[in-house]
Amino acid sequence: MEDRAKYVLVGLFTFAVIAGAFGFVYWLHATSSANESTSYRVIFSGSVTGLRVGAPVLFNGIRVGEVSDLRLTDNPAEVAATLAVSPKTPVRADTIVSLDYAGLTGIASVSMKGNLASAPALKAKNGEPLTLKAEAATGDMSSAVRETLAKANAVIDANQESLHKAIKNLEIFTDSLARSGDKIDALLTTSTDAMSSVKQLADGLDKRTADITTGVLQVTDSANKQINIVGGDAHRAILHIDAAITDLAKNPSRLLFGGK
Repeated sequence: MEDRAKYVLVGLFTFAVIAGAFGFVYWLHATSSANESTSYRVIFSGSVTGLRVGAPVLFNGIRVGEVSDLRLTDNPAEVAATLAVSPKTPVRADTIVSLDYAGLTGIASVSMKGNLASAPALKAKNGEPLTLKAEAATGDMSSAVRETLAKANAVIDANQESLHKAIKNLEIFTDSLARSGDKIDALLTTSTDAMSSVKQLADGLDKRTADITTGVLQVTDSANKQINIVGGDAHRAILHIDAAITDLAKNPSRLLFGGK
C-alpha cells in the first residue's frame, strides 16, 4: 500500500508540474502578445465575405498584424473587426482601411494605407477602443467574377447573330479547304518541281560560268606569252640598231668607202 501511495504522489506531482508549465507558457504568450500589439476596431459596412480570424493585416502592403476578432454590431448592416497591429505602425486618423482579396480564392485580408504624415494621431472616444471606419466594400472576389461572367454573357447575347455568322463562315472555309485538298497538294507538288528546275538551272549556269572563266584565263595566258615573245624580239632588234648607230658614229667613213 505504501508503494502505491508513493506512485500516486509522484504521478500527481508530475501532472501538476506539467500543467504549471503549460499555464506559464500560455500566460507568457498572452502577456507578450498584449504588450507587442495595439488593438484597433474597424467598422465594415456590408459583407466581409472571406475575412477570417487570423487573416493578415497589411499596411502599405507590409504585414503588420492580424485579425483577432470578428463580430456583429447593433447595426445589422455593419461588422466589427478587431485588429492586433504592431505598435510601430503609423496608424493615424486619416488611415484608409479596406478589404483585399487574394486572386480567385476569395481569401480576404485587411489593407491599411497611410495618407498624410501630418495627420493627427488616432484617439479613442468616450472610453471606446481606437476605431477606424473602413471604406465601403466593393464586393468580394466571387461577386466580381459573377459580374464579369454576366457581362460576358450579355455581350455574347447581344452579338449572337454575328457570332453565328462567323462560325458559319469558318465552317464554309474549312469545307472549302477540305474539298480543295487535292488541288492544294498538286500545287505544292508543282511548286516543288519548279524549285527543283530552278536549282538545276542555277547549277548549270554555275558550271558554264566556270567553263567560260577557265577559257578566258587560258586565252589570256596564251596572249601574255605571245606578247612576251614579241617584246623580247623587239628588245633585241632595238639593241642591234643601237649598236649599229654607235658603230656608225665612231667610224662614219664606213658609210662612204665601206670597209670595217
